[in-house]
Amino acid sequence: MAAIADSLNPRTTEYQFFGPPGALLVTITSPLIAYALYFGCSEESGGCPPGNLAAWISSVTSSITRVDWWAGLWDTEATAIYLTWHLFCVVAWAVLPGDDFQGVHMRNGQRKTYKVNGFATFICATGIAVAMIVYRGVESFTFLYRKWIGFLTASLLLSVIQAVYVYLTSFQPGKLLSLGGNTGNPAYDFFMGRELNPSIGSLDLKYFNELRPSMILWGLIDISMVCEQAVRRGGLTKVTDSMWLVLGFHLFYIADSLYNETAVFTVMDITTDGLGFMLVFGCLCWIPFVYSLQARYLVFQQLEMGTLKVGLVLLVNGIGYYIFRTANGEKNDFRNGKNPKNLKYMKTERESKLLITGWWGRSRHPNYLGDVIMALAWSLPTGFNTPITYFYVIYFSILLLHRERRDNEHCAQKYGKDWERYTKLVPYRIVPYIY
Repeated sequence: MAAIADSLNPRTTEYQFFGPPGALLVTITSPLIAYALYFGCSEESGGCPPGNLAAWISSVTSSITRVDWWAGLWDTEATAIYLTWHLFCVVAWAVLPGDDFQGVHMRNGQRKTYKVNGFATFICATGIAVAMIVYRGVESFTFLYRKWIGFLTASLLLSVIQAVYVYLTSFQPGKLLSLGGNTGNPAYDFFMGRELNPSIGSLDLKYFNELRPSMILWGLIDISMVCEQAVRRGGLTKVTDSMWLVLGFHLFYIADSLYNETAVFTVMDITTDGLGFMLVFGCLCWIPFVYSLQARYLVFQQLEMGTLKVGLVLLVNGIGYYIFRTANGEKNDFRNGKNPKNLKYMKTERESKLLITGWWGRSRHPNYLGDVIMALAWSLPTGFNTPITYFYVIYFSILLLHRERRDNEHCAQKYGKDWERYTKLVPYRIVPYIY
């Protein structure tokens, strides 16, 4: 049994993120950045830089030098609401109807079966939010804005607890470990994730985290930001076009992701990475509380764009979405044995098939290009008064560049000379004819 386990779970010999020091640094700084984006860009700090830079520096300095500054990070009511939300997601996964879907073949020859009902959970959650707003008024759903920092702390707390849990349980016998998180170094493996698919019963934690408590909460936060602005401006009809635009972009992206939920089973997060602090924190904390920065900013910086600017931003987002969805559609159809466009492909010695025409013949990751264009469109409604609201598109571009490099290394090891042949046929990594 030990020999089989060793052959299935070889020791990781190559590091990413500059090894254990880099992994530890990201583990520590990621939560700090999430807090900094609030304290550095909020009404509490007097807005976002540059603006009146001297006043902003003074406000931020006074906030973080108070003796009891740490007490303001905790909110018992926000923590209780957040844990209730997480429980709601689990119950919705368990009781709402959904189809069973088999994931990709793992290296132990098995395929996991997943219950797909994320879109139904999204409809249920947003329906409850809308009902609350209709029957109790818009002010009843502003609590996510008013208790922002408390919810952020609660999500961080649950991220740490879950990351510690999956790390410790990964040492139980019979676990299938990730190829990238089994170095033997605790700091590095805790960050990258040792176990490939940790589960509690039939609930796969990695798949569950990926879309439900992360993406759906992001949408609910945006709705709360609209409600907060509506209270300040005298009703939903007075909400700015920039806020409606951001809400529309985000909700459409979230709904599209959940409607096409099965596409997540072929992404690197699910197929390759283990579940460690990187993915747990990224899903539970980073996605809902960092990706909603533009909506939070527009609560206290209320910008009207006008018809022309709205139309231009809609065009940018439409181009990004078209590339993103059609590229992913080609890939998902092909991986599920369909090829309606008769796209050409090359075969590898491993009997794999790699697309070499269509979007995937233009670059190896055309979906990343669409994602970045959409990210830019989501930031444009905030104007150009501060670079802080463009943090998302900058960060996301760096993330996708790093992910592309990781994927390239993985495929080079997997396919060998076939990958060299493929990269000659499809030389561009993300942006056709440029990169």
